[in-house]
Amino acid sequence: MDMPDLLSDELNLEILRRICAGTGLDVNLRQLSKILRHHRNTIRDRARALLQGGIVDRPVFPFIELFREYPLLVLVYADLPDDERVMEWLRTDRHIFAAFRVREGDYNMMLFEFHRSVEDYMTWRSLLAEEGRIPEREVRIPSAPYYVSNTLILKYDPNAPIELIRREVGEEGCFRVYDRSLDELSVEVLNCLVKGYGIKVNESLLSGQVGVHRATLRRRIEQMLKENIIHNPICRFPHFFAPPGFILVTSMMEVKRRIRDFEGEILRDPHVTLAYRISQGRYNLLLFEAHRSLEDHLAWESSYESRYPGCFGSIKNNYLSPRMALSIDQQKVSLGAIEERLRNLREKGKKRRTVRPELPSR
Repeated sequence: MDMPDLLSDELNLEILRRICAGTGLDVNLRQLSKILRHHRNTIRDRARALLQGGIVDRPVFPFIELFREYPLLVLVYADLPDDERVMEWLRTDRHIFAAFRVREGDYNMMLFEFHRSVEDYMTWRSLLAEEGRIPEREVRIPSAPYYVSNTLILKYDPNAPIELIRREVGEEGCFRVYDRSLDELSVEVLNCLVKGYGIKVNESLLSGQVGVHRATLRRRIEQMLKENIIHNPICRFPHFFAPPGFILVTSMMEVKRRIRDFEGEILRDPHVTLAYRISQGRYNLLLFEAHRSLEDHLAWESSYESRYPGCFGSIKNNYLSPRMALSIDQQKVSLGAIEERLRNLREKGKKRRTVRPELPSR
């Protein structure tokens, strides 16, 4: 099978729908206890506390094909009422990756959306008011979109800030988040999970659900891994862009000189989770960064300015704390894309079955 066939196959899509939702995936306590050289029960207690405490999500297979399915990322500043109708739309719409409350001029929300093209985005956008999901234009300020190509991703490493957490444990002896303190072992369990170590796939459960032999299931998953449709299973931080206890900063930057040197540092910098090359007026880079506080971000930004004097022009920052998050759910967008493909494939199959060949004339 070549890559287009892999996502035009109903069995593959049924498998994807499950493994990208985390079905059949769990923490492998035996493997973790072996890696970390602690008793299985100790590892079980630490892993359970991380999962139940909202420090990390349950494991999934990341659907990397999403960035080819939806090659357009749209960052939207919007003026919308904070009511249940809008909240339900934000939670359920398969195009909306994340939504935050902000204060940006006339706008009170910032949305991150995935679309196939500018035309598809505009069509989708015009239908929202017609269907009553958002108010009509005459009672709100028109939205301000920024278009970013998912084909120009410079860095994609949402779990990179685990190194900042490990660094803090090394300096402070623990990592403080919410109302708890994580010791070194808890953080090492967390480090394994976000890097994909100590995760198991229940092939018997999955093969039973899709109705194929375990060897067939395993072969299909291996093919999709090889073609970079999915990545190996990992745990994500619940807020995706930044770990618990951190703020998210989105920065549109104008880099005037030494941009390749700066990009090289960004690739190694654990503060930066995502980076895009863009062309938005004066801005040519978009960064998603995780920082412990506003003060930490300012110190981080100042350190780059001192190492790259005269290289930066305009910078547009948005500071987004977890308390400002209305919805963050990449898996919703991924599953929406998979289910759309599955639905279209089944509809085509129905049409083929209902079209009968004409009888030859006598």
